[in-house]
Amino acid sequence: MLFDLGGKRRRVVQGVYLMLAVLLGGGLVLFGIGGDVSFNVFDDVGGSGNNNNAGNEIVQKRVDRNEARVQANPNDEAARKDLVRGYYQLATSQTTDGSASFPKEAQDELRKAAANWQAYLGTEPAKPDASLARLVLQLYGPDALKKPKEAQEAASLIARVDNDTNSYLNLIQYAALASDTRTADLAATKAVDLAPKSERKAVKAQAEQLKQPPPAGGQAPAGGAQAPTDGSATGE
Repeated sequence: MLFDLGGKRRRVVQGVYLMLAVLLGGGLVLFGIGGDVSFNVFDDVGGSGNNNNAGNEIVQKRVDRNEARVQANPNDEAARKDLVRGYYQLATSQTTDGSASFPKEAQDELRKAAANWQAYLGTEPAKPDASLARLVLQLYGPDALKKPKEAQEAASLIARVDNDTNSYLNLIQYAALASDTRTADLAATKAVDLAPKSERKAVKAQAEQLKQPPPAGGQAPAGGAQAPTDGSATGE
């Protein structure tokens, strides 16, 4: 056997194994693996709060760089778009867990995001960014800046770019929020026209439902309306 050694050599080998056992046990406790311990070595190395702060610092530096870019060139489309995302991200970081609404402290960032969106549109881009417009729907929504007309304009941009049934159904919802019945009617017609013939009856029924005024405090779903895809509707 291993410890069937004599004298001094045996004691040295036993001492080495004892030290290894202590180091192994201490390592498990130090890293919070096993045992009833309240300390974890990673607790002091960037917890969630520190990670959020570090993330905000990165976003803020990017915002500062893009602010310098638009100071030099107000028509810098890429910088304007990134500022919309950056300011919205800074505003979102101020929300609390489980809350869909933005606190008063985040309103300044939301307004700056909106200002840069309008400045971006002012550059008259050849093909407006529909994916950014989807973020803007949230920016102007009831939980943020509460500007239904501006949200409708973003939904209209998405519909023009995507030009499909779902985007026009979504536009109906935002037009209803803005009390714009004419746009809602036009969007409903377009949604039906773009739908497959077998689904037009169902799309028309859904469009009529979406044109109804939303309840007080209501808003269009974040995911937008979806055209029926089960093929159960009959053609007109």
